[in-house]
Amino acid sequence: MDVFKVVLTALLSVAALFIITKIMGHKQISQLDFFDYVCGITIGSIGAEMATELEEPYKPLIALCVYGLVSLLLNLLAHKLPKTRKYINGTPTILMNEGKIYRQNLKKSKIDLSEFMLLCREQGYFDLDEIQLAVFEHNGKLSILPKAAKRPATPTDLKITTKATHIGIEIIMDGRVMGENLSRLGRNEAWLDIQLKSQGYKSAKEILLAVYTPEEDKLTVYLNE
Repeated sequence: MDVFKVVLTALLSVAALFIITKIMGHKQISQLDFFDYVCGITIGSIGAEMATELEEPYKPLIALCVYGLVSLLLNLLAHKLPKTRKYINGTPTILMNEGKIYRQNLKKSKIDLSEFMLLCREQGYFDLDEIQLAVFEHNGKLSILPKAAKRPATPTDLKITTKATHIGIEIIMDGRVMGENLSRLGRNEAWLDIQLKSQGYKSAKEILLAVYTPEEDKLTVYLNE
């Protein structure tokens, strides 16, 4: 009976964590600010406790909901009152600008010179002389603005005219026709058969992935090797 209760409470904690995380948004699982990080750890800890709490599982569930609610309220407060963001999320800090490294800002951000250089190398900058501006964001990421002479050349710099890039739509995946995507394009399987036969394929089962770009009227096929 205890085993059944553990399984049941574990499933309940998973469901509760999933629902709360979905409500809090993808930010909780991507770029975390300070409060989201603390809240995420606490919610995970409460969820684990809830999974094995057999006598009164509603107590950790209530705590779980309280933490989720507080996080939502603080995010709402930061959205409605921008001035509170620096207290809730923190503010970006300039670590380097025009060849000058700000030691006090490094100290404020709890970063030493070795860590700063590591963060620069992770961004692909092994020579600090290539950096115009380095900003330590509130989520722990380092944003770098390279010097104009060191940044990669763009088509605009080279005066090259480029075409807009369009997103393809998956028509076949793992040998299965994606009927919903076909309908969205105003196409049907008869049209798809004609397209495949024109490229020398007999059926969708031969194909791993087929992507259609409407703007170019192009069907790109990847074989199921």
